[in-house]
Amino acid sequence: MDSGSISEHSEKHGPEHAHTAIAKLRDVDVAAALDSDKPLDPEVAARLRKKIDWHLMPLMCIMYLMAFADKITLGQSAVLGILPGANLTQNQFNWLGTVFYLSYLAFEYPQNLALQTLPVGKWMSVNIFVWGVALLCHAACKSFGGLFAVRFILGMCEGAITPGFMIVTSMFYTRAEQNKRVGYWFLMNGFAIIFLGFVSFGVLHTQTENFMPWQWLMVITGIITLVTAVLFWFFFPDSPTTAYFLTAEERAQAVQRIKINQAGVENKHWKRDQFIEAFTDPKVWVMALFAAVGNVVNSLTNQRQLIINQFGFTPIQTTLLGSVDGVVEILTIWLGVSLAAIPALGRGYTAVMCFVPALLGSILVSTLPSHNRIGLLFSYWIAIFVFVPFVILLGWMGTITSGHTKKTTVNAIVLCAYAIGNAAGPFMWKKHYQPRNHVPWAVISACIFTCAMLMLLLRFMLTSENKRRDAEKRDDTYDDVYITEVTADGKTIEKRVDRAFLDLTDIQNRDFRYVL
Repeated sequence: MDSGSISEHSEKHGPEHAHTAIAKLRDVDVAAALDSDKPLDPEVAARLRKKIDWHLMPLMCIMYLMAFADKITLGQSAVLGILPGANLTQNQFNWLGTVFYLSYLAFEYPQNLALQTLPVGKWMSVNIFVWGVALLCHAACKSFGGLFAVRFILGMCEGAITPGFMIVTSMFYTRAEQNKRVGYWFLMNGFAIIFLGFVSFGVLHTQTENFMPWQWLMVITGIITLVTAVLFWFFFPDSPTTAYFLTAEERAQAVQRIKINQAGVENKHWKRDQFIEAFTDPKVWVMALFAAVGNVVNSLTNQRQLIINQFGFTPIQTTLLGSVDGVVEILTIWLGVSLAAIPALGRGYTAVMCFVPALLGSILVSTLPSHNRIGLLFSYWIAIFVFVPFVILLGWMGTITSGHTKKTTVNAIVLCAYAIGNAAGPFMWKKHYQPRNHVPWAVISACIFTCAMLMLLLRFMLTSENKRRDAEKRDDTYDDVYITEVTADGKTIEKRVDRAFLDLTDIQNRDFRYVL
């Protein structure tokens, strides 16, 4: 809601209420009706956070583990026989990685629009279920065309998962808590790599006629995903204002707890002015460019098994060493989000610090002699630091953007850029560059340097804006806005709405300060 929509839907009262306005319920945040001026006891807030953690984080972690596991089954299948089994060329294999992200790109904004207008948890559950069915169908595909179709469906469905998780995290947690919570569910990617490594090791020993190890991998992960979808439907909440595991009093307390964010919970009404603001906000395009350039590097996800295999390791050794990739990813993400929580470092400086070992690793992989298998392997593991800054950005986005329509639009813009980078990445892994892949690793090094500069630019922009707002005279435009409520005895009363729940954007709300 902007100042124009307030005046459009306002009623001026007498001199004693010269600066008040009545806002329509649809223009304010869904949490406005639960807001209270009564301060929340810190012990109560801590107890409530723990309860939210226990009900949200296990499901989010399991779901993100399976989402990433399902996504990288293609890369794992590279050493399980999918190329000869489905009669694929190297170029067709690369296209299967690309089509996933082209589909993701095409459906990302519709998915974010659905996440705004529909119940978040239920919509994600539907997508997860369709995703699981599509994954099971992989096992029946024996050609490039069939695999192309099911990979397209996977990309379409995955567009709801990351933005959905980002929205839910910002609904339930304070800005100080969001960084680590995003890190916790994102580091499940590492557990997914370990899980797939052991499953792949097991299916490599299967002796089934006319059913190859890569097909068993698709069936096993597909069944687990379907079970996860059912759990999500019944147990994952859509919002703190409707969460089944919170009492009526706790729902109001959950709203009070996140008031400090100045970003509200959600608003199901799409707002044109917020949509336009998302496209005209310079920091959004810095984040989008970072996501595009940074995720060219993410093509390592589908190539990593081939890379390790080409260092000179056998398929059995490669599947087991792939599990170490997961351990390294868990540790690097945990370290990154922990450092980002230190005020002196924050998100921006921590991201740049993580790029330093990543750049070193990418240079060493390209320059060490081919006979130094162990050196190449450890250099590759050091390069895994490259994934950490994007995790930090995902946790950062929710703390520097407000206004629900703007937030979902920004999520769509940045994740569309993410899809473009991921779609472009596979094409640099040409067959004639193998086994050392000097050109891809040179591109990765250039992307790392570019992204480090973009992180510093974003931090500078946010710091400058915070200083500008600190120097401004306080804007009291939104201090006296009211909604009308009907009490149990039929009386109509006016209730003041805190500006944190007016569904204002971060630019409209001059009390908003950007987290660094």
